[in-house]
Amino acid sequence: MRNLPQRPDVTRPPAVSPGLRAAGLTAREQIGLAVLAVDRVRRGAVARMRRSRLLRWRYRAPAADELLLGPPDLRAQDASFADEVADGSLGLAGAVVHLGGRSPFALAPPNRAWARELDGFGWLRHLEAARSREAQAIARRLVGDWIRRSRWRQRHGWELEIVARRVISWLGHAGLILDGAERRLYAAVMGSLAHQVTTLSVSWGNAPDGHPRLLALIALVHADLCIAGYERQLDQTEKLLAAELERQVLPDGCHVSRNPALLVELLLDLLPLRQCFAARGRTPLPALAAAIGRMTAMLHHLSLGDGTLARFNGMGVTERGTLIAVLAYDHAKDVRDRPAMRSGYVRLERGSTIAVLDAGAPPPLELAAAAGAGCLSFEMSAGEELFFVNAGAPGPADLARAAVARATASHNTLCVAEQSSAKLIRNAGLERRLGGPPLRHPDHVTCEVREADGAIEVEASHDGYADRLGLIHTRFLRLEAGGLRLAGIDSLAAAKGILRFSWDVPLAIHFHLHPDVAARLGPSTDTVELLLASGAHWRLTAAGAAVTIEDSVHLADPSGPRRAQQIVLRALCYGAAQVAWSVERIKAGRPLDPKARKPARAGSALAERLAETGAGFDAPARSDGG
Repeated sequence: MRNLPQRPDVTRPPAVSPGLRAAGLTAREQIGLAVLAVDRVRRGAVARMRRSRLLRWRYRAPAADELLLGPPDLRAQDASFADEVADGSLGLAGAVVHLGGRSPFALAPPNRAWARELDGFGWLRHLEAARSREAQAIARRLVGDWIRRSRWRQRHGWELEIVARRVISWLGHAGLILDGAERRLYAAVMGSLAHQVTTLSVSWGNAPDGHPRLLALIALVHADLCIAGYERQLDQTEKLLAAELERQVLPDGCHVSRNPALLVELLLDLLPLRQCFAARGRTPLPALAAAIGRMTAMLHHLSLGDGTLARFNGMGVTERGTLIAVLAYDHAKDVRDRPAMRSGYVRLERGSTIAVLDAGAPPPLELAAAAGAGCLSFEMSAGEELFFVNAGAPGPADLARAAVARATASHNTLCVAEQSSAKLIRNAGLERRLGGPPLRHPDHVTCEVREADGAIEVEASHDGYADRLGLIHTRFLRLEAGGLRLAGIDSLAAAKGILRFSWDVPLAIHFHLHPDVAARLGPSTDTVELLLASGAHWRLTAAGAAVTIEDSVHLADPSGPRRAQQIVLRALCYGAAQVAWSVERIKAGRPLDPKARKPARAGSALAERLAETGAGFDAPARSDGG
């Protein structure tokens, strides 16, 4: 093995003039952005036309006088929230604000996520859980305060996604707000509900694509089912929702954004909606039940042995209690019979070992603000223990690390020249609308799954490095019949025989370990010994690369970022390279004792280094164009 040279500067973007070209976009991508901008203008014009005096009457919701039912809230509740608010503290989205006797709606929010949660009123469920008169008084006071101040909070409280969340929250906790309320508050709440439903009816099509648009339609159907006199609009809104579900939920049950977290969020609203149909004695359109069944099956497909969801494309902490509650509503088909999925997520399961591979291309630009550059990365669990894990999306309190989490080096896959296999698109207008920079590439991803001698194999490739370096990454994985050995081969080859560099380029294959897994170098230089919390002993062996143990950070932990280790296989590539590796169980462990785990909150030298270098993305120059 030759000494590794310093990283050559092979990916620095050329100096170009300002505008979209400064973002390093191809002509096709510039046309795509232009189409998005035109569509955004068109939908905005339609929404403004519907809000005009000439047409608003057609979309205005009738006066809301009576609620017929309230949808159940399946999200986790915390009764101590009421005591905290009574003591003058309001904790939302990982940030705590001390009220000092003032209304939270009169204070400058600590961050955007806190403001969105505040105005969405999802926290009413915590006050409901307290079951006290004091909690009810707090709920009424805060709802009334929001209504009085709402006209001055257009910026924070009237984004369509927030309006939709607030409508669902008020309907679901109407008993807390309105039971025994004085006439003035009752009239104010019902009048505000009618106004908010009208806003959604007029403007839902102008909501950002993806989850926000779906949520707006879900809230409209909730309102039509729960508010007396709104049934006349139900047939139309139900058809709109069914069409949007068909468009956004792929045939295999994954959301078109490929973000597993959105499946849970959608089911938390769609399952109560289905119950509302039953309570009103109505049968929903088949598209609703079909989408729920497909999404539930996909959650099973993406779950690992410890009950968490694989950390791909925006997935962070799995609230296992919430996931269990969601899955309890539907019984999906055994996912072991469905190894290859339309969305590109492949599940390999043998014995008690599970590996999930991301073998899909990024979602469309407008849905890629949370997507990660983790093509061909995988996660693995052994029994109930997590083994190899991606960094995962950080929580609201650690959003500064989001770019680090999205980088290829934070995933269990091969990284070339310390650059990611995807590029961030730095376009100011797009970032404002989507909440972050979307990414593009790879453009072409292949995947083949097969079974042989009781084992399951997958071979996949992507062209994320083709434009810059002329390289194609191919990964082969084989999980043996008993689940005691996972073998892999990572290779780089010239795309169409064209090599775009004339020096050795470093490559690194990352294996990020869960914080509860300890690693030490083995008896030979090509092995690493791995010890799990249960005492199980595994060994990783590599050929064709130098084996190192380095620092890592696990961002998707309930306690916050945790120090961890990663195994990195480093080598050089000149036109072609191949690294073979395997991980095999040497000794079984004992049943786990959950109380023995004591997670520690910490940072990581790796995270800081990635942050300093742009998180490993070959990001083009920033553009201020819209």
